[in-house]
Amino acid sequence: MGRSRRILKLERNRWRRKDTWYNAVVVMVWGLFSAAGSYKTVRADSKLKEDNESLSSAMTIADSGCLMENGGSCLPCTPEEEKQIVKDLMDEAELNLKEGNSYYVISARWFTTWERYVGQGSDDHVVDMQSSDSQDFAVVSTRITDRPGPISNSDIVENGGDGEDDDLELSRTLLEGRDYVLVPQKVWEKLVQWYRGGPALPRRMISQGVFNKKQFNVEVYPLCLKLIDSRDDIEFTIRLSKKASLHELYERVCALRGTEREKIIIWDYFNKHKQSLLVDSNRTLEESNLQMDQEMLLELQVHDSYPSQSSKDSTGNELALVALEPSRTSLSIAGGPTLSNGHSSTYSLNLRPGSALNSGFTDIDDAFGAYSAVRRGERGGLAGLQNMGNTCFMNSALQCLVHTPPLVEYFLQDYSDEINAENPLGMHGELALAFGELLRKLWSSGRNAIAPRAFKGKLALFAPQFSGYNQHDSQELLAFLLDGLHEDLNRVKQKPYIEMKDWGGRPDEEVADECWRNHKARNDSIIVDVCQGQYKSTLVCPVCSKISITYDPFMYLSLPLPSTVTRSMTVTVFYGDGSGLPMPYTVTVLKNGNCRDLIQALSTACCLRSDESFLLAEVYDHRIYHLFENPLESLTSIKDEEYIVAYQLSQKGTGKKKLEIVHQEKTATDFLKGSGWKDFGAPLLAQLEDDSPSGADIELVASRLLSPLRRTCSSSVVHSGKENGFLSEANGEPSNSCNGPSESGVQSMDNCNTSTQDLSFHLFLTEDQYSGRKPIFKDSVIKSGANRIKIFLDWTDKELKLYDPSYLKDLPVVYHRTGFNAKKTRQEAVSLFSCLEAFLTEEPLGPDDMWYCPRCKEHRQATKKLDLWTLPDILVFHLKRFSYSRYLKNKLDTFVDFLIHNLDLSKFVKRKDGRSYIYELYAVSNHYGGLGGGHYTAFAKLIDDNRWYNFDDSCVSPVNESDIRTSAAYVLFYRRVQTEMKVGLGGTSQGHAGS
Repeated sequence: MGRSRRILKLERNRWRRKDTWYNAVVVMVWGLFSAAGSYKTVRADSKLKEDNESLSSAMTIADSGCLMENGGSCLPCTPEEEKQIVKDLMDEAELNLKEGNSYYVISARWFTTWERYVGQGSDDHVVDMQSSDSQDFAVVSTRITDRPGPISNSDIVENGGDGEDDDLELSRTLLEGRDYVLVPQKVWEKLVQWYRGGPALPRRMISQGVFNKKQFNVEVYPLCLKLIDSRDDIEFTIRLSKKASLHELYERVCALRGTEREKIIIWDYFNKHKQSLLVDSNRTLEESNLQMDQEMLLELQVHDSYPSQSSKDSTGNELALVALEPSRTSLSIAGGPTLSNGHSSTYSLNLRPGSALNSGFTDIDDAFGAYSAVRRGERGGLAGLQNMGNTCFMNSALQCLVHTPPLVEYFLQDYSDEINAENPLGMHGELALAFGELLRKLWSSGRNAIAPRAFKGKLALFAPQFSGYNQHDSQELLAFLLDGLHEDLNRVKQKPYIEMKDWGGRPDEEVADECWRNHKARNDSIIVDVCQGQYKSTLVCPVCSKISITYDPFMYLSLPLPSTVTRSMTVTVFYGDGSGLPMPYTVTVLKNGNCRDLIQALSTACCLRSDESFLLAEVYDHRIYHLFENPLESLTSIKDEEYIVAYQLSQKGTGKKKLEIVHQEKTATDFLKGSGWKDFGAPLLAQLEDDSPSGADIELVASRLLSPLRRTCSSSVVHSGKENGFLSEANGEPSNSCNGPSESGVQSMDNCNTSTQDLSFHLFLTEDQYSGRKPIFKDSVIKSGANRIKIFLDWTDKELKLYDPSYLKDLPVVYHRTGFNAKKTRQEAVSLFSCLEAFLTEEPLGPDDMWYCPRCKEHRQATKKLDLWTLPDILVFHLKRFSYSRYLKNKLDTFVDFLIHNLDLSKFVKRKDGRSYIYELYAVSNHYGGLGGGHYTAFAKLIDDNRWYNFDDSCVSPVNESDIRTSAAYVLFYRRVQTEMKVGLGGTSQGHAGS
């Protein structure tokens, strides 16, 4: 109710200010209609009546609401009102999530334009004017963003939106956040009211998952099913929600074909074979395992009897059992559409290169009863997995797991007694049963590919994040499967409560064994037996040196890929205390290093004192675009063509509010663009002593920052045409010998008969988005909720005579490429041992991952050191090829040199228990290509045959062992050798001497 009242209030205010808005429209239109482009500044008060009368002959604005050229109302809300109304409606929708809610798909291109338009009105500062001259100051926008035109979704629908709304289909390669956004119905209605346009693309919210895994998602892509009429072989397309029932499907088919319900039956015609009869019921399409773009077969029911699955009906006539090929282009998108979550910040691309599938399909995925024996001479474990639409990530992970010897031995036995259907953290045993069924089929079907429809359905049920047809990460799926299988097969039915004891200086062996026993008391399964190891984690408080040691289990090791490739970076250093001129420094850092590496290199280059620090920032369009406040942020996020500066600050001022000064110079008066001032030069940054500084405090800081630029005597000559903007001579002859900046930032100006006390800068407070200008007086008190106060400094003729602004101009880019010095970087290679050493290297925790020190009673950025304590029989290495920056995701194609045989990890294991830690590779999950259209495959070894095979979805082919090591290797699977690998049901792991 509160939000509704606020929206109504904003609407009332909109009409109360109708006259004010009308006046603004009058002034703007009058300027456009002025003859010969000349005009006079029109005041909206005394000349309003005169203007209205003179304009009425040109255009008439009706109070009832006419339509402007863009189709919207001529009396729209202000940008601030639109932003607030939409925000309130979005918040209201978030609080009322339920199945069936309506959402609308909007082109991200149009919505981004609207966001820029309404984003200029935020106000984070409150200026308390105490001057006797204080008055109401109108905020004049320095940048006017045009109001967007009508809503246009033509770029996200097939054929540009031609056709009726009911026939519109979204393009199959869209990604939420990149190509489209989802808005609630009320937001869509408001946007249409303000802007018109379309076409409307409504979608429904559905509930996915079961038990404690339920979540609400917007079904952006409903199921697209191909219906083949056996009477004339005509194919029809039917779009229904996956939550629609089979009864709704029958009603839609009857309406489409004009037949009576009692006279038709529909078959699941997946892979062009009759799989099962779809009986008219309340069973959903999702529960029936119907897939995107699959075929269904429509047959007539004769004399109330169902035809058999043979090729003839009850009358003996031949039935058309061959479906028409789905309409696809030559470059087919494998299952392109995705089920998108409108409330998630995680996005992934659903492009995938088309790949040929072998012709040996047989869909025994829904088979019931005994498994067929493998034909004589054929080996088990050589069956492929059909791609169900961007499911190569799933197929790759599954092939690696189903070729893990202990899991094969376990699931080919009777494991029903170990199913834990009562575990609230599990999936009631259903995931383990589905995986076991699939493993048995893969090891009993010879070389025929399996369509894992039932397993994919269970996966979507228990892990909705993997539902739909988006490409996902094979390692993320692997982590979910191992954890889910463990919980479904956990032999502990009632987990006891165990209070963990502190390390307390006790021997490592004693604490490690105690931690492992406690872990096994709550977690005991085949996964723990063969896949879980234990590492030692040591945290040290940087303030009180408190040490915390824990021994934690792990299921896989995620290893970083260290890089030896370097890059040159040019960064301009600005001194926050006004002690020197801006100076560019070029340093060499690791290409895949972080901001801390760059700061250390800069500190060495410019001899930074121990009580000083650097704050890196990106400058864009003469303003601070981004502050690199996280020292662990990757340098890969900084591009060669960007402008990076380093502000030298005092460590004593850490945590204090900062002041950003943006320089502006006067331009030719432009009525349409507003103020007549434009930004120039690099912004300055300094720390403030007071969180609510006065105007005098601001002026003092500005004076200190500008002091290095002061000319030794006032001069009309201004430096320009510099080589780099920092160290070159000025053009023109100096007026006297003391022209130019002083060598010291604090040099006396007595010779020029001026002093800093006499200076009076033209300072203006601006908003967080640089959208307003409010004059600052000496006795003004500036209050701000943000941690950075932003001001404009206007450079008038007076400032230009006293200071030389040329040293603020022409920042050098990070790296200037030319046609002569551009060199192709050789692909680097690192060893698996180097990756493991990088994983075990001591490093500080990130600012977002602080540790609570029990002695300091505060969160601290502690240092963390990992050590391997024991290793499991099955050891999985995840190579962290994907990195994430503020711009995009990036993939590292570094070649990792890993051993296939005799991988000896003994030197990395801290516990010396006499066991063998020599491993042999048996499977690899590969990722080829980039993030936009990558493809997953798997290499797996049949241990009994001692041969490697390449599993590329449904295609399985032999591969030489020498071809296993590639730069596509993503997840490595090793098994321990020189030890017994037999695992009995209910047994305990041999991987831990203390278990």
